[in-house]
Amino acid sequence: MSREDYEVVIGLEVHCELSTKTKIFCSCSTEFGGEPNTHCCPICMAMPGTLPVLNEKVVEYAVKAGLATNCKIEKNSKNDRKNYFYPDNPKSYQISQYDKPLCYDGYVTIEDEKGTEKKIRIERIHIEEDAGKLNHDEYGRGSFVDLNRAGVPLIEVVSKPDLRSAYEVESYMKKLKSIFEYIEISDCKMQEGSLRADVNVSIRKKGSSELGTRTEMKNMNSFKSIVRAIDYEIDRQIEVVEDGGEIVQETLRWDDISGRTFSMRDKEDAQDYRYFPEPDLVAIRLSDEYVDNIRKELPELPESRKKRYVEEIGLSEKAANFVTSSKYYSNMFEKASEISNNPKAVSNWLMSDIARIMNEKELEPDAIPFSAENLAELIVLIDKETISNSIGKKVLEELFENPKEPSKIIEEKGWVQISDEGAIKEVVLKVLENNPQSVADYKAGKDKALGYLVGQAMKETRGKANPQMLNKMFMEELKK
Repeated sequence: MSREDYEVVIGLEVHCELSTKTKIFCSCSTEFGGEPNTHCCPICMAMPGTLPVLNEKVVEYAVKAGLATNCKIEKNSKNDRKNYFYPDNPKSYQISQYDKPLCYDGYVTIEDEKGTEKKIRIERIHIEEDAGKLNHDEYGRGSFVDLNRAGVPLIEVVSKPDLRSAYEVESYMKKLKSIFEYIEISDCKMQEGSLRADVNVSIRKKGSSELGTRTEMKNMNSFKSIVRAIDYEIDRQIEVVEDGGEIVQETLRWDDISGRTFSMRDKEDAQDYRYFPEPDLVAIRLSDEYVDNIRKELPELPESRKKRYVEEIGLSEKAANFVTSSKYYSNMFEKASEISNNPKAVSNWLMSDIARIMNEKELEPDAIPFSAENLAELIVLIDKETISNSIGKKVLEELFENPKEPSKIIEEKGWVQISDEGAIKEVVLKVLENNPQSVADYKAGKDKALGYLVGQAMKETRGKANPQMLNKMFMEELKK
């Protein structure tokens, strides 16, 4: 049997670090980095006699996340203790939420491989504290515990098992990342662990309604790795079943170098954590007014912006999807469009050359080194024919390396477009004289020859000649 004979069932537990200035139960800094154990205090180090105090901003951000993902908000919530023993968990329990999460019964919409809209249900969003971090000694002498991250506030977004492929998982993760950026509850920097996922994968024969035994891959913090890991795990499970074996419910570690999963331990269930209400924290009571005020403060979300860009500005669905995929792209699009009065040109630059350079440099949208004003100025200079489009591409490369006003780059490099008729005619006549075969080809009906001649003229002027004037002048000369 092949993969086509099986249905893949995937559920995600997405952990998102919240951008509060202080930790969830104490006043220690949440800033990333710092020397080990310098952002911690007796509370997040779990010293005897210390008591937690809930950071109200954490509740606000969690409710924001819930409202932005169409969740219902639990007005009477509480914290619970989730008990497990691990060296970077100083209390030997984690303060989390169990039976009364702050948000529940929500959904987000994605597009599957066929471009069809699909609703992914969200079972719950709850708040909890992060654990510390183990730094393993490279010489094998042991591991060191860093508690800077212990107590950093998280929300955990638990999906229903509605995802059916690695493609859908990536789309879902990107949608959550985009939403959380728009509502400004997290920086979502996956490379710093601000957004990561535990991925539960199972398979079943097509047509079956019974869920298969699932495995869980922990702490995945790269879209590329998540896709690779899921595809590997699907093939591994099918191979086990086809060979007559049984899938073991276990927690796996994905190794990006070898491209394989490795068993870590048996997968825990809720009863293994022995949840009970946190006795040191009072219940969380939210008023209707509190929730409504947060709802009113929500910014325009990606779906709304996408609809507006298509209906009011006239962007294509593809362009609107790309531009709204990131708050940083969308904000740059809006500001640059307003200044340049050319939204389609802005979206084209974002989707093509800017996206290409970002991929080459492996940059996230928030790392674009130049401003919307710089992009708008570049587009205006092209529209006014001060520079050609090909020179514009060179200016963009410079903006990534040494961001400054495009007009200054053009002045320094001597890239102002040649629009003087006499100068352009001189170039045209020279190119025609040096390329008699192309002239003969064009007169014989080979239209591509004109493109070659224009290309030679652009090469002669190092891309500075006005392309419209070149085309017109070549046509006039070739008709003689």
